[in-house]
Amino acid sequence: MKTICLYFEIHQIIHLKRYRCFDIGRDHYYYDDYENERGISDIAERSYIPALSALIEMAKNHGDTFKVALSISGVALEQLEVHAPGVIELLHQLNETGCCEFLCEPYSHGLSSLANEDCFREEVERMRTKIKQIFGKEPKVFRNSSLIYSNDIGATIADMGFKGMLTEGAKHILGWKSPHYLYHCAMNPNLKLLLRDFKLSDDISLRFSNSEWNEYPLFADKYIDWIAALPEEEQVINIFMELSALGIAQPLSSNILEFMKALPVCAKERGVTFSTPTDIITKLKSVDQVDVPYPMSWVDEERDISPWLGNVMQREAFNKLYSVAERVHLCDDRRIKQDWDYLQASNNFRFMTTKNTGIWLNRGIYDSPYDAFTNYMNILGDFISRVNSLYPVDMDNEELNSLLTTIKNQGEELVALNKEVERLQAKLEKAEGKKASAVKKEPAAKKPAAAKKAAAKKPVAKKAASKKEE
Repeated sequence: MKTICLYFEIHQIIHLKRYRCFDIGRDHYYYDDYENERGISDIAERSYIPALSALIEMAKNHGDTFKVALSISGVALEQLEVHAPGVIELLHQLNETGCCEFLCEPYSHGLSSLANEDCFREEVERMRTKIKQIFGKEPKVFRNSSLIYSNDIGATIADMGFKGMLTEGAKHILGWKSPHYLYHCAMNPNLKLLLRDFKLSDDISLRFSNSEWNEYPLFADKYIDWIAALPEEEQVINIFMELSALGIAQPLSSNILEFMKALPVCAKERGVTFSTPTDIITKLKSVDQVDVPYPMSWVDEERDISPWLGNVMQREAFNKLYSVAERVHLCDDRRIKQDWDYLQASNNFRFMTTKNTGIWLNRGIYDSPYDAFTNYMNILGDFISRVNSLYPVDMDNEELNSLLTTIKNQGEELVALNKEVERLQAKLEKAEGKKASAVKKEPAAKKPAAAKKAAAKKPVAKKAASKKEE
């Protein structure tokens, strides 16, 4: 039986303000608050609120037969909590239906998986904790920023305890293979891989409202017919996209939400089900490994990391940012940590791309990729000077690594000592409990004997006293 794994991503960039070289050392605030509030409020009103309301309606109308998965970056959650709390409330309502699985992703929606494993692990763990705190469920499946994946990244994610991971069904990786099966990581078979069907996904997220598309207009029954017509042994159809596709990329006037609401009805008629990622990796067996020696993503025709690191400017900015990763990892300054999250966001590097993909890229305040590079590097110059001011400038990375190792070892020793204290405390309490029980059970006959002895002595003393008086 065929099953659809429907997944949406929620991420919203933090807009940087215009920052001149003269501001370095004088202004440590890098963000355009007005644009950030306007942007998140606009996308919430035009996309997130109506789209999530539609998903809640679908869940209530179809019960267990409809399933969906979501992942939200930590950066997006922070903005939603401040500027669009109504979206958070809808996410809670969707969670309460029991039809939604929340996945984990890097907190910053950044590229740390390509640069520094310690930073990557730290922000993934932070995001996993935040999802559990907000929605009460610990994520078992992971998705990287823009579905970036390689063998090494998969091995790291498996080592962190995740059971599955989402990535792209790229042709240059799959070759003749189909994305409609469950696969596993080449370096750790315990990590199952769900591969995106980019054609069926883009038919909704990119082409749905395009009147020049040869399949326009697309109706739910036709779409499900395409899925039902796939070979019988191809059971898993992964349809992944950004939630903003419903309302922004495809405007509400195109009836995109009506199309989505009709999918479960048409799917049921043709014997097609919906499943969450965890459902699939639990019920199905992997058919083969996927060998990805070099990182791939879901962006552009090449499906690689060139949208973020394809030119000299991007690589210069990327290397400069992660040159202070160890120092940021050491510090406990809240402002530094928050700026680190916001500056890591992949959009900052995407704005610097010089690739001609034929698709218009909204660069925000920037006139060109060179303008984006200059502004980002100005901000980065101030940020790095703040980080360096926390530690001796002449301390090299080797010394920092040594210090990190010492701190880590001390932390592990403290944890071990705390466990030993708890063990001894429990042992002491147990011993005291036994002692108290023994006292209570002591024979009662001893007390009368002592009293009898004391009573026998009293007359003797009285007799001696009377003789003295005589």
